[in-house]
Amino acid sequence: MTPDPAPEVLRYTAFSADPAGGNPAGVVLDAAGLGEEAMLAVAAELGYSESAFLTERTGEGAYTIRYFSPKAEVPFCGHATVATALALAERDGPGELAFATAAGPVPVTVVREGGELRATLTSVAPHVEEIAAADLTEALAALDWTAAGLDPALPPRIAYAGARHLVLAAATRERLADLDYDFARLEALMHRLDLTTLQLVWREGPEVFHVRNPFPVGGVVEDPATGAAAAAFGAYARELGLVPDAAVLTLHQGTDMGRPGTLTVELRTGDARIRVSGTGARIG
Repeated sequence: MTPDPAPEVLRYTAFSADPAGGNPAGVVLDAAGLGEEAMLAVAAELGYSESAFLTERTGEGAYTIRYFSPKAEVPFCGHATVATALALAERDGPGELAFATAAGPVPVTVVREGGELRATLTSVAPHVEEIAAADLTEALAALDWTAAGLDPALPPRIAYAGARHLVLAAATRERLADLDYDFARLEALMHRLDLTTLQLVWREGPEVFHVRNPFPVGGVVEDPATGAAAAAFGAYARELGLVPDAAVLTLHQGTDMGRPGTLTVELRTGDARIRVSGTGARIG
């Protein structure tokens, strides 16, 4: 019997037009014949924080998409969604796309701006919740941060827009830049709280933030550009009244890793969902 051919794995970076910036993702546009173990093996071999796999179309025409880190499947991944949308747009042309994720339906619009493609995803309905004091203490201990080093204007919360993220705000840019955490200790806490990443932030201006995302549950120390966390942070910022109901936020991520990227987060009055957009590039 002839073995099934290996799937074609594309490589794209999201949230940067430079292949050396942003967050790289593997993209398999035809993964209908792959099982979970095979998808996980592809993701592990690539070693990117996540890879995306399109398995089949739904009755409504949406692409069913699954996301795998090198260690496990995750319910939603923003940067791999953007990467997949850009790959489809390069193949079929820009336009409207719909993805069926484990977290729910995620529409994506791809447009061409000048010579670049830009994808905008619309999140599932978000929510924000408190974190227990003991869990916050454990998170800070794992990070080797102190409560005094947090920005009191941005209180800790768990935010969700397809995946759960703990938002912690550093009082200074220097505190954010100095990231050296206990991998196993933070991973254990994140598994217990069902967190995908931590969204560590520093506020530069009213609508400009710098962010970093530890991702030990995915098997990587840090995620370079995190669309799902950006969406969750948009919900957090609006829920706490940090920004107007209608606002456009700019999140800079990856600078401290040498992979700078920019995520644009849009909030709209009367629509709880969050829009996250960015450019991307194919990695040769």
